[in-house]
Amino acid sequence: MTSGETTDAAVKSTASELVEDGRAKVNLTLRVVGRRVDGYHDLESVVAFADCADRLSLLPGPKLELKTAGPLAEACGEVDDNLVLKAARLLAERVPGLKTGIFTLTKTLPVAAGIGGGSADAAAALRLLATANGIATDDARLFEVAKLTGADVPVCVASQACVMTGVGESLLPLALPKLPCVLINPRVAVATKDVFAALGLRSGELLVGFADVLQAMVWPEAGASLEEWVEAFAASSNDLEAPAMKIQPVIGEVISALNGTNGAWLARMSGSGATCFAIYENTAEAGRAAEKIRRDHPAWWVHAGVLS
Repeated sequence: MTSGETTDAAVKSTASELVEDGRAKVNLTLRVVGRRVDGYHDLESVVAFADCADRLSLLPGPKLELKTAGPLAEACGEVDDNLVLKAARLLAERVPGLKTGIFTLTKTLPVAAGIGGGSADAAAALRLLATANGIATDDARLFEVAKLTGADVPVCVASQACVMTGVGESLLPLALPKLPCVLINPRVAVATKDVFAALGLRSGELLVGFADVLQAMVWPEAGASLEEWVEAFAASSNDLEAPAMKIQPVIGEVISALNGTNGAWLARMSGSGATCFAIYENTAEAGRAAEKIRRDHPAWWVHAGVLS
């Protein structure tokens, strides 16, 4: 089974309906710098976006609503708690007379999966509301609402490769090449809060040394080859991988399955899991690897595509 759909246009409209894709976010690297005194964790992460996505539409109208559809609609939980509505309500508090309407979320990305599905949906909602209300994409109110909605929502608003630091509010664009990949989720949910709890940092504790904190992340320059980028990623890690495996040992099985395919250059967990990815030299190898894993593990969610 494959996930999501690829779209050639970020925004489409049919009659008065507006449509946006909420693309899956993939953390190629993730370093936990430490835990702040307010309880939040400071991170450094290289983020890219996949060509699989949820689909969110907005039919402007007098009442704010959210409907869910798609193969994973039931996994969305209580509609009133959805981040799409949270983002819309927060924006309405800051934009007098905000035009809203009926959102329809076609859910194809797994939830609680480390690929920012809910955050991508909320970001798509903000882009749709900005379009419907003539709000500029760089409007400070959009960024404020994104931060208040969730730590991964700001990076998902632009959905462009970047270095994300702090608690997700500092974004530095990155010129990544196209990265052929396979994404796998073993269809088990992993709560981010549980993974950070398993990491075990105390309030105010640093996970890395002071000198490491001062050292800026250095990545290949624009135009560098795919191989150079993969080597740079391999020199880093995902600090949440080990604690996530303690909660869901199947993550180790997923990484082993990816490493067992021909042509896998790098296999790693994304975010707080349980979704994992592998990078390949080309899309043909990625496609063959995905087919093998689907045969060996038919219950897993598998997507072959490109990160950018």
